[in-house]
Amino acid sequence: MKNVTLLIMAAGMGSRYGGLKQLDSVGPNGETIIDYSVFDAIRAGFTKVVFIIRRDFEQDFKEKITNKYKNKIQIEFAFQDIHDLPDGYICPERRLKPWGTGHAILIARKFINEPFVAINGDDFYGLDAYKKVVNYYTKGGANFSIVAYKLKNTLSRFGGVSRGVCDTNDKILSSVTETHNIQKNKNNEIISELGTTFSGDEPVSMNYWGFMPELFEYLLNSFKSFLDLNGQELKSEFLIPSVINELIEEGKEKVQVLETESSWFGVTFKEDKSLVVSNINELIKKGVYPHKLF
Repeated sequence: MKNVTLLIMAAGMGSRYGGLKQLDSVGPNGETIIDYSVFDAIRAGFTKVVFIIRRDFEQDFKEKITNKYKNKIQIEFAFQDIHDLPDGYICPERRLKPWGTGHAILIARKFINEPFVAINGDDFYGLDAYKKVVNYYTKGGANFSIVAYKLKNTLSRFGGVSRGVCDTNDKILSSVTETHNIQKNKNNEIISELGTTFSGDEPVSMNYWGFMPELFEYLLNSFKSFLDLNGQELKSEFLIPSVINELIEEGKEKVQVLETESSWFGVTFKEDKSLVVSNINELIKKGVYPHKLF
């Protein structure tokens, strides 16, 4: 059986939310969304979790989150730093913004030599997503992969959201198109800022990616090219969907689409938190999660 690692990106500040979402409690005993992700990963069969965090909140992160399960799964930490760039590249003096998800994943390369899943630390994906990926890789899957959610299962009641709409061909990903300000209008239609309407059944990316370790070499080369073009900008971002689209277009990798009927939920806006808490309480009542995780 192959080992599978969970890589959790938890270094970002929640600008729209107004704080460190990763440390916010949503469960009845102070559990965070990350706690539910790790709990699901353990019972799905993951063997290691790597956290990408900022060094300045390492102690708070360990005390609030990881100390409670450090004996239940192997834990590693990678520290995202905007100055951690390939040899020959220098971060602009006035840049404060992290370089994006592609850079975040790249800095974890020394901890991972097996299939792995990269997720956002402030998103709740549900047990089915973890099971689908472990099942794929432990049964010999060798492609990259993505767990795709139905668009209607990912919307917020409190504002428009951006979603990566997936184009697929026989369960293989063709492309991901970032689509902005998707929300229901007064007629209960799902519509984007450009006026595109959706049925709600479209598969979308919620940044639940499965990778083989070969990704790191791709990322390093692509990041260098990105820095050559955009390295002096103060807010440019090196994003993983762009890298994946490039690999697909060049025929270098295939991405297996693993579909789930589960509902995704996360905290994009402050108002979302109460809904997340309500959803988790409902799952506890149904017996999906125990009242106390760890």
